[in-house]
Amino acid sequence: MSMNKKEQRLRRSRQTRVRIASQLVPRLTVHRTNLHIYASVISADGNQVLASASTVESAVRSELGGVAGKGANVSAASLIGKRVAERARAAGVESVAFDRSGFAYHGRIKALADAAREAGLHF
Repeated sequence: MSMNKKEQRLRRSRQTRVRIASQLVPRLTVHRTNLHIYASVISADGNQVLASASTVESAVRSELGGVAGKGANVSAASLIGKRVAERARAAGVESVAFDRSGFAYHGRIKALADAAREAGLHF
């Protein structure tokens, strides 16, 4: 059975989710598309989004220059990492488990993670 790219990524993400669920800590999930990057902090029980940020938000788009495609670079990812970390800390979350959703820890995903760590989120 051959899997397409998306199925392979989802298969990779499944095991991570199981492991994170057993840790009983909030998780910082990341999703990226060709145009945007999204991050949200989800409660330990998985029922509630505690904080989120993405390049779709109008405030972020104006900060990035409002040009299409600007949400898909490393600097945009860093900005989102910083914003989601600040919002998570405001919601009382200090440490999370990083859920890269099967994406390679490289480029935009790594930039987001590093920025979130710098902004005071522990993982």
